[in-house]
Amino acid sequence: MSAVKRLFFGVALSASLALAAGSLRSTPPAPPPGRDESRIREANLAFYEWRLRRDPTSAFDLAQLASLHLQRGRERGDPTDVVRAEELARTSLRSRATRNARGYSTLVSALMTQHRFTEAGAVARELVALDSTSIAAQATLAEIEMELGHYDVARRMFGALYRARADLAVAPRLARWLELRGEIEEARRLLGAALDTARHRPRMPREQIAWFHLRIGDLELRGGHLGAARRAFEAGLAVAPDDARLLAAMARVETARGRWDGAVRYGERAIAIAPDPATLGLIGDAYTALGDSTNAEQYIHAMEAGTLAQPGGFHRAWSLFLLDHGRRVPEVLATVEAEIATRRDIYGWDLLAWALHRAGRDREALPAMAKAMTLGTNDAMLFYHCGMIEQALGGPHRVAARIDLERALALNPYFSSDGARAARAALGSL
Repeated sequence: MSAVKRLFFGVALSASLALAAGSLRSTPPAPPPGRDESRIREANLAFYEWRLRRDPTSAFDLAQLASLHLQRGRERGDPTDVVRAEELARTSLRSRATRNARGYSTLVSALMTQHRFTEAGAVARELVALDSTSIAAQATLAEIEMELGHYDVARRMFGALYRARADLAVAPRLARWLELRGEIEEARRLLGAALDTARHRPRMPREQIAWFHLRIGDLELRGGHLGAARRAFEAGLAVAPDDARLLAAMARVETARGRWDGAVRYGERAIAIAPDPATLGLIGDAYTALGDSTNAEQYIHAMEAGTLAQPGGFHRAWSLFLLDHGRRVPEVLATVEAEIATRRDIYGWDLLAWALHRAGRDREALPAMAKAMTLGTNDAMLFYHCGMIEQALGGPHRVAARIDLERALALNPYFSSDGARAARAALGSL
């Protein structure tokens, strides 16, 4: 097994071994050394594991432990923690289904983290039925409806939640909905206000403050504002220097700027903490640009293997990478076709259209792409995919292809290093 693949699977294995070692203790262990929040979380994990050995049916302890595993899984990018959180939350709810909001909310979040939105929606509806006054539960369900492509329902729910837009459970979800509808300035304002609120809460975990910086940076990066994106990610790293998501985001900024050494440096720091397949692929592309084909193939192969080995649901970003590199096209297409039956959002239609295009089925791709454009989302990648499909069809579609490819580059000339080059080449041919 290569060094990269050993790294990818090593994190999951070490988490499992640590959990197994903890189960042999008979007294609560001492907190491990490290940063304060990490030490507190690890101490709490050990404490609730110890309590459950004494009372394995405690719904409260099971829900608390599930929440802690989910928090650690998000911070480290470790899918085994997320799967463990799901198992514990389900056990907690079997032990007590009433007065167990934490069990429900943790289960919903664990399922969403695994991109299992249909299952998450069913649980979220149960939670809203149990407590219809919960703003957080309503906001979570609205987000799930948005992810599933139930846009009429999402529109009504977000409309009702607008009065609570300052709530930290509402603001980032509403901002994403506004971004999908092309209301970028309002989305930016909401995220900025939410970050200010989070920073002034004395007990807000650093990981969550860093996440708000990440959301702002991602919004700026999708708009092609590389300087603003970099500042947001750097501000997040000042709060949480070892946040793998922010390190990977910095690698994306370096890639957009064509700074391949920087992309490798940030990417390798990120995967040392959380070996995310998308970051493995990004490093592979950076090595390709640097002319190091050996390292490039090693990382891209590890990305491919890691994608197939991941537990949980279907991850679109990883599949998009495989399509862009001409890998596993029939398998990705089959997976996308299966998913679109239940998750019919604009990015599902976009991925289906792109998979059909990569499979040489552009006449089938065009209607799917039209559905991806229905919300008026100002995403350069959507216009790029649409333009490339139209260019492949040729004839009367050539005018539309030129308009869409020019729109993609105008919206964000850095949306993808390979994609931007392909768009310019296609425009030259047109």
